Amino acid sequence: MTTEDRMTIGERYKYLRKMKSRYVNANRKERGRLLDEMQAVTGLHRKSLTRLLQGSLERKPRCKQRGRTYDAEVLAAVGVISASLDHPCAERLTPNLVWMAEHLAAHQELEVRTAVREKLKRISISTVERYLRTMGQKRTRRSRKPPRAPNAALQGVPMGRIPWNTTEPGHLEADTVHHCGDSASGEYIHTVQMVDVATGWTERRATLGRSYLVMKDAFRHILNQIPFPVHTVHPDNGGEFFNNHLRRFWEDEAPDVHLSRSRPYHKNDNPFVEQRNAHPVRIYLGYDRFDTVAQTRAINQLYDQMWLYHNFFQPVMRVVEKTLIAQDGQRTRIRRRYDQARTPFDRLCATGVLSPDLQARLLALRAQTNPRQLLADIEAQLDSIFSLPCRTADHTEVVFDTLSEIPDPRLQMALAPVTLSSDGMSTLR
Repeated sequence: MTTEDRMTIGERYKYLRKMKSRYVNANRKERGRLLDEMQAVTGLHRKSLTRLLQGSLERKPRCKQRGRTYDAEVLAAVGVISASLDHPCAERLTPNLVWMAEHLAAHQELEVRTAVREKLKRISISTVERYLRTMGQKRTRRSRKPPRAPNAALQGVPMGRIPWNTTEPGHLEADTVHHCGDSASGEYIHTVQMVDVATGWTERRATLGRSYLVMKDAFRHILNQIPFPVHTVHPDNGGEFFNNHLRRFWEDEAPDVHLSRSRPYHKNDNPFVEQRNAHPVRIYLGYDRFDTVAQTRAINQLYDQMWLYHNFFQPVMRVVEKTLIAQDGQRTRIRRRYDQARTPFDRLCATGVLSPDLQARLLALRAQTNPRQLLADIEAQLDSIFSLPCRTADHTEVVFDTLSEIPDPRLQMALAPVTLSSDGMSTLR
């Protein structure tokens, strides 16, 4: 008998109450047959069945009621940590409760007694999940991608996908998110997003349009800001990624980066970045239209804050095993097993790819950052973005005003040194 088929205690008592009258009025031989039947249905031993049938078959209350293991102080701490991390799921939240509680306590956002810390170590994922259900979660919205036109500049670029079990950092999936609102006419803002498969590290940059000028600027900014070497960039087949100008950019300025692409109409070839398009880009900015220089600058300020928040404080889970399970003799399904949730920065440190000096600076950056205050800054920046007006018909936006070769000063300090070449452009790693 499987777990799904096993009776609950209430169902078992209800069944035995219906069988009791037949059992009492039956002869010895018939009682033996009824016991065989009840044993097969309930899974109980025959002696247990006869003992129950001789009683009242009414459930008795506990002599001593079981108290609550986790008091209001523990659940309040879980609520504060969950809110600080923007309400992740229980599987991502539970393994990171203890260190995050200590981190918030260091920033005077939470008081954690020793007893509470010990209970946070023992609390199970199912208990956290039950509590999170009472809090209510943010509902994600589905993203709708506009159709992509075929591109003749794809010849010679190999197709495939980055293996899901890649352990070396530096193999990044790339994609763009359109912020066009209800109409795709005219120029509007796009988000260029890159996700490292091995660690979950994410980089984002907002561009006004998809011209070579702004795409080159976005890639330069990301490659300057990313703290580890980039080996592979794997976008889809969009024309913003594959044209003769950008092909020359990768060949001349980043010759060590291997460029590949996904197969047409196979968006699962980029599963990691496709997932990140929905969260956090769409969950924060939604489907509104953004098409001005001011909005582009404001969104890039938001992405500088998100760079720190999501890479250093948001735990992610990674698939460690896939098993094919046969169903109905023909169909099969995939069972995935995930590892313990850790932040992308912790995963990056575990690979040993960072130099000791850079790792120490990044650790110091996280230690001095208050995630609750950072999340409040992100919410305030979102309010500022949505308060900005869109472009009017009689106004022309200057794309050159959106270009920025230098990362945010706070991030530049952590990622220094960043050098400039003779033409004033930032040098790629």
